[in-house]
Amino acid sequence: MNELIARAKAEKRVLLEPEAMQLLAEYELPVPTHSLVTSKEQAVVAAEKTGYPVVLKIVSKDILHKSDVGGVKIGLNSKEAVEKAYEEIMENVREKAKGAVIGGMLVVAHAPQGIECIVGMTKDPQFGPAFLFGLGGIFVELLNDVSFRVLPLTKEDAEDIIKETKGYSLLKGTRGQSPKDVEALVGLILKLARLVEENPEIEEIDINPLLVYEKGILAVDARVIL
Repeated sequence: MNELIARAKAEKRVLLEPEAMQLLAEYELPVPTHSLVTSKEQAVVAAEKTGYPVVLKIVSKDILHKSDVGGVKIGLNSKEAVEKAYEEIMENVREKAKGAVIGGMLVVAHAPQGIECIVGMTKDPQFGPAFLFGLGGIFVELLNDVSFRVLPLTKEDAEDIIKETKGYSLLKGTRGQSPKDVEALVGLILKLARLVEENPEIEEIDINPLLVYEKGILAVDARVIL
């Protein structure tokens, strides 16, 4: 069993976001530069080391949806902005998530704009691990444009799960837009499928958004439930 998963399972909790990012990185899935900090001063040091702009996100085993409690601040361009954002996030969480155990704050490098997708897995009671792909961000709820496959996946499965979505037209390039790196996306899907197969303790995993660029991809936000 993976060491990160074993520790979280023993403590009967989800993986914290920095742990989820570490798990993805161990399977060669691209994640942004990030640092876990526990004070405003550490946040400033980490931001200056990472390079502005940065994003701040609360880290807590009790908070799955950070935005719902005001636990995320984006586009921070200076020391003063980071300090203010840190204080505001802490205040928001204390008010909207009373009793939540705070593990710190994640300082994350700002990600350039790309096509937002979601990839993930949920365990179906009848069929077992079911892999999904679709447009991410707000579009996954607004359009419900997702495609499913039962594991294990072949390369052809990974290609088909992408092509079955309406979002594929965006990835191919439409109305003058340049085509995106579908080949890298296929590779990521196969790596994530292997991660799930090798760690049956995972009940649910999703990467949303997964940003797809003309060259390369980036897993900006990840959640892993055991």
